Amino acid sequence: MTACAIEPTAEGGDEDPTPPVLPTPCVISADGAYAARLARGPHADAWFPERWTLDGPEPYAVPLPVHQPEEPGTEVQPLADGRVLVCRSVQDRHTFSLLYPTGPGTGELPLGAVECRGEGARLHLLAPAPCGERAYALAVGERTSTVWLVAGGAFGPERLADVPGRCSGGVWLDRTGRLLALDRELDGRTKTVVVDLECGEVSPLLQIAADSDDRLLLADPDSGLLVIRSDAPSPGTPRLGWGVVGSTLPVRFPESLRLPDCTLTPFAVQPGQLLLPEGCAVALRIDGPCGTWVGTWRAAERRLHQLAVPEGWLAGSGLWTADGVLRLPYATADEPCAVARLTPPTVPAPTAEPEPAPPEPTAPEPTTPRPVPLQEAPLSRLVTN
Repeated sequence: MTACAIEPTAEGGDEDPTPPVLPTPCVISADGAYAARLARGPHADAWFPERWTLDGPEPYAVPLPVHQPEEPGTEVQPLADGRVLVCRSVQDRHTFSLLYPTGPGTGELPLGAVECRGEGARLHLLAPAPCGERAYALAVGERTSTVWLVAGGAFGPERLADVPGRCSGGVWLDRTGRLLALDRELDGRTKTVVVDLECGEVSPLLQIAADSDDRLLLADPDSGLLVIRSDAPSPGTPRLGWGVVGSTLPVRFPESLRLPDCTLTPFAVQPGQLLLPEGCAVALRIDGPCGTWVGTWRAAERRLHQLAVPEGWLAGSGLWTADGVLRLPYATADEPCAVARLTPPTVPAPTAEPEPAPPEPTAPEPTTPRPVPLQEAPLSRLVTN
């Protein structure tokens, strides 16, 4: 069993894990105003948090070093007010602090700690909450996963919900930060469930086939678009697919989202496309034998555009603007804080009588009278939020 408990604040430890490969990725706030990452200090083995401001005329970085270097595994996350949440881990203990610039130095506000014990136990920060005022973490134990509020509460870390099974992922389904989707492994299968953080209730969301592993990778509350990875079309071989919240149509798995010898991982979705899921742009990180680059895709176009990335791209980070510009943060020796702006090509939508396109493979239909690939859950209102 895993025990998770709040503890008084404590300092980080002295472990020395192997440093990751540079450049380190960055985390972008939900509104796109700030980003945060770990950066190299004056010494090769020294790391410190760095905050990027992205909503001005030009991006700029503010270093936030404290009294001792950070470990390479330290997690960072920006809040909407410009403070940076830091999650430090020492064995089974995870401590949380907020960092902020104070003239020549760095201010630090300790928030407390969460302890997770047990075989295979782990804790990590969830994606930035849409409100930007709170931050959450997921503690995974042998049989139960727990969602914690770790910043923005009144009395330090607060336990919000326990979910039976081992969970991963973490996708926000609304603009308020109430509904959180998690991929839950239970009884040998992985399905996506929804956690209502206000009342702690857990309900099913994604179940394409009884014997498939189904994960939610990305969601857009404006359009209702869901990007999914599942092995329902071909057992044992996960594929990318897409669906729409509240739709009765089957989840589709486009051939355009398959590249030989490459792994595609969605990381950003275009906002503001109200009720237009097929026209909503998705950015994907592509990892292949030749390196890492970017792809952009819209369901209506049925094709994947592959784009070169700037040198020093903080791989897997980026955000769309509502008008379809993809912004990619990057860092090099000459430009330590920069953002590339890419405008992918668009293909006109089919006219009145388009040429018939080859059918895209779909998941096997359930045995129920109508194909409902997305399990019923309290999400119908998300389409209009």
